[in-house]
Amino acid sequence: MTDRLERLTDLYASGPVPWDHADPPPEVLAFAPTLSPGRALDLGCGLGRAAIYLARLGWQVDGVDFVPQAIDTARQRVQAAGVNGITFHVGPVTSLPYLAGPYDFALDVGCMHSFSTEELTAYHAELLRLLRPGGIYLLFAHLSEVEGEHWLWEPTLQHIFADGFRLERAEYGQTTVRGETWRSAWFWFRRAEE
Repeated sequence: MTDRLERLTDLYASGPVPWDHADPPPEVLAFAPTLSPGRALDLGCGLGRAAIYLARLGWQVDGVDFVPQAIDTARQRVQAAGVNGITFHVGPVTSLPYLAGPYDFALDVGCMHSFSTEELTAYHAELLRLLRPGGIYLLFAHLSEVEGEHWLWEPTLQHIFADGFRLERAEYGQTTVRGETWRSAWFWFRRAEE
């Protein structure tokens, strides 16, 4: 995780990051308004674009990112946007002891897709603890072709999330960032009823 933090800190310091857009991705723009506002958890919130969008829809949002510079900028953007109901936290999304559920909606746009299996297991445990039964978890991830490559191997995701979650929908595609293209997907999970 230290290498990842250093790489992302350097990326934020070197100029605009590829995900620095005013609005969240179209999938979030289309899906979030179909939900009744409640409590939302934005995992790997970056510069706060999804948190700001959700707060404008009436959500109470906790955003978490382990890059302090990203959180500092996100807080500035919330103030400039004049929105309320957002709290940002600096830390890894694999360890969230300072948060208490239940959350109605959890969102991850490209955070956990480079996690090791150990990190993914810890991340899953936090989601399982924090998301209410029946709550929605929306994930965007780059996908690897085989286990052990840089991005998320889908069978690992499905195996870990079989505990406590039901995959309701997946949409597959490709994502190009700075001239590199990867397989990617959006996953809609529902927290199982207890």
